[in-house]
Amino acid sequence: MEDLHYLSLKEASIGMRDLKISPVAVVEACLKRIESLNIDTNAFITVLGDSALKEAAQAESEIRAGHWRGPLHGIPVGLKDMYDTEGIRTTAAFKHFKDRIPKADAAVVRSLKQAGAIIIGKMNMHELAMGTTSNASYFGPVRNPWNPEYIAGGSSGGSAAAVAAGMCFATIDTDAIGSCRLPASCCGVAGYKCTWGRIDNSGILAGEKADDVILKLATVGIMAREVADIVAVVECLTGSSSAGYPNNEAAKPSIGIVMNYAASPDIRAHFEAAAAAFKEAGHVTQETTVPFTENPDMKNMERYRQSANDDLFGNVDVLILPTTAGEVLTAKAAGKNPQALSAQNTFFVNYYGLPAISVPCEFDANGLPVGLQIVGRQNQDDVVLQVAQAYQSVTRWHTMHPER
Repeated sequence: MEDLHYLSLKEASIGMRDLKISPVAVVEACLKRIESLNIDTNAFITVLGDSALKEAAQAESEIRAGHWRGPLHGIPVGLKDMYDTEGIRTTAAFKHFKDRIPKADAAVVRSLKQAGAIIIGKMNMHELAMGTTSNASYFGPVRNPWNPEYIAGGSSGGSAAAVAAGMCFATIDTDAIGSCRLPASCCGVAGYKCTWGRIDNSGILAGEKADDVILKLATVGIMAREVADIVAVVECLTGSSSAGYPNNEAAKPSIGIVMNYAASPDIRAHFEAAAAAFKEAGHVTQETTVPFTENPDMKNMERYRQSANDDLFGNVDVLILPTTAGEVLTAKAAGKNPQALSAQNTFFVNYYGLPAISVPCEFDANGLPVGLQIVGRQNQDDVVLQVAQAYQSVTRWHTMHPER
């Protein structure tokens, strides 16, 4: 089978379960992509080729013996280099942590290993997750697989670049102001953040240095090429068995089309086309606004979160708006400004502790991806994932890949 690296996670998983696809062959395909493309994208800080092949062989033996552990068994997954991995360096792309070797795995890593997932490497990122470009890393900047002259977004830039280019099937990331959704938009993949506190994020390096405010904003993030693949990872990390699967008999969630977002004319046009797709698919839609602010009241954030579902959503189930305010920046234009890519459309989601996902919805005039953001009520992550899957069922943007 050709192009194993661009199978969906679901396709690869079913093939492995049915003994039609070898986990070893899939890992070899991903490692070949890494060898070919990491020189241009710099997506990986650490590649775990030997251990990944060993674990793939073990997974294949287990599956052939009738011990299939579930949808992630034998699937190559990357980790943002903030998640502790026992015996494997975890650096947050920061000079002073370049030789840091954790003594235990982060919670999400333990869950992945129990599910039989294969950790293929640790992903490059904006150092200490304190920027939106991934231009600043001790290990060198991350570049966009669609065009290496452009940024991959941040802070989880390496993850987005790797998933888009078929170097792994999914990644586990973090999101404090848009760190998962922004690079997902820039690289044309799906990037999800959970409701604050829904998925255990203990064992992230930032926890050692971050202040209380950052920890109250940050959640686990997940990237994959298809939303259905993110659902499989969510189920692994939460123990849920129904996240995001559409119920064809249920009423379609209602959509609040945010009107006061920040966007260039090009981004605005693509967003309006995406909004029209929901109307054509039979969703009830209405225009609305959200309280963007440049100076959020961090002291009273908990109080505002308590009423967020009513204050922001009214009588709609989800909100939609562009993920980014403008087109993907060139690396030169982004320069050394850690916040060169605006988080104006994403930060409010973290402030209110909401679940959200970015999915690809078009390409800009420079041929770089554009993202649509879908935001849900607290603890209604399943609705967000359902709406995102519904969008991907009537569009093809998520099936497009970089030429190489």
